[in-house]
Amino acid sequence: MSIKVVNLLKNYGAQKAVNNISFSVDKGEIVGFLGPNGAGKSTTMKMITGYIACDGGEVEVCNEKVSTDTLQTKRKIGYLPEANPLYFDMYVREYLEFVAGIHQVKNSKTAIEETIATVGLTLEANKKIGQLSKGYKQRVGLAAALIHNPEVLILDEPTSGLDPNQIVEIREVIKKLGKDKTVLFSSHILQEVQAICDRVIIINRGNIVADDTLSNLQKGKDNEHIVLIQFKEKVALETLKQLARIDDIIDVDGSSYKIHTTHPESIRKQLIELSLKNNLNIVSLQSESNSLEAIFKSLTAAK
Repeated sequence: MSIKVVNLLKNYGAQKAVNNISFSVDKGEIVGFLGPNGAGKSTTMKMITGYIACDGGEVEVCNEKVSTDTLQTKRKIGYLPEANPLYFDMYVREYLEFVAGIHQVKNSKTAIEETIATVGLTLEANKKIGQLSKGYKQRVGLAAALIHNPEVLILDEPTSGLDPNQIVEIREVIKKLGKDKTVLFSSHILQEVQAICDRVIIINRGNIVADDTLSNLQKGKDNEHIVLIQFKEKVALETLKQLARIDDIIDVDGSSYKIHTTHPESIRKQLIELSLKNNLNIVSLQSESNSLEAIFKSLTAAK
C-alpha cells in the first residue's frame, strides 16, 4: 500500500476542513482527487506529504507513518503544490541542482537532464525561471517533484496554466509515471481526470462522497443510461411513454427527449421502429452513460 489514510481529521477553529476520511492508493494507480473549492483537497494533500499536521487519524506512505517518520516519508514523495514555489532569479538547471542537493541525489547532473527531458523543458533549460511562461514554470515545479525519483507523486493542479498542447504533453508524462509510481492528483479539468485516471475520489465539505472506478461511477444507479432522441417533427410525450423499459423520460422541447433506462439498446431499437411506423424523421439518436461532470455536480451540489 503506497498511501494509506485512516480517519484523517483537520480542524480550523469550529470548521472541519477534513472530517475523518479514509482511503488507500496502491502502487501503479493514478487516482484523481476531486472536489469544489474549499472541499479539503489541498489540506488532505498537505497532510499526506507532512507539510501540515493532522488533528486526528493517521497517514502512511510506503508503510511508514508520516507523523513519526516525516523525513523518511518525504524522501519517498514528490510534491507539486497548487501554489508552485519557485526562485525566479535562479536558472532552471541551477534550481533543479539545488533541489537535487536537498534530496542528496546521486549522479545529479544525469538526473537533472533526464528530468528536464521528461517534462519537456529542454528548450527553456538555459533561462531564468522568472523569464518563463506560467506553463513552463509549472513544468519546473513538476521537474522538482520528480528529481529524486520518488515512489509517490502528489500533484495539486499539475496542469494549471498550461495551454491545450502542453496539457496533453503533461497528461502523457503523468500516465507514463503512473506505470511504476503511485500518483494522486487533483484537477478542476474533469476531462483530464477522465483521460488519465481509472479511479476517482470525490471530497465535499471535508467528507468523501465517492471513491470508485470511473466505469462504476459512470454506470450510475442500476447501470442507468440516458438515450437522447431528436425528431424533425413534434412528437407527443404520451407516444414515447408507450415504449417498454423506460425508467423516466424528459421532454426537452417537444421534438427532443431524454430517456433514462437500464436497457439503452432496446430503447434505441424501439425508437427506430416507432419512427418507421409513424413516418417520423430522426435527426439524432445517441446514448450516454453519466458523465464525470454530471456525477461531480450531483455529489457536490449545495443542499
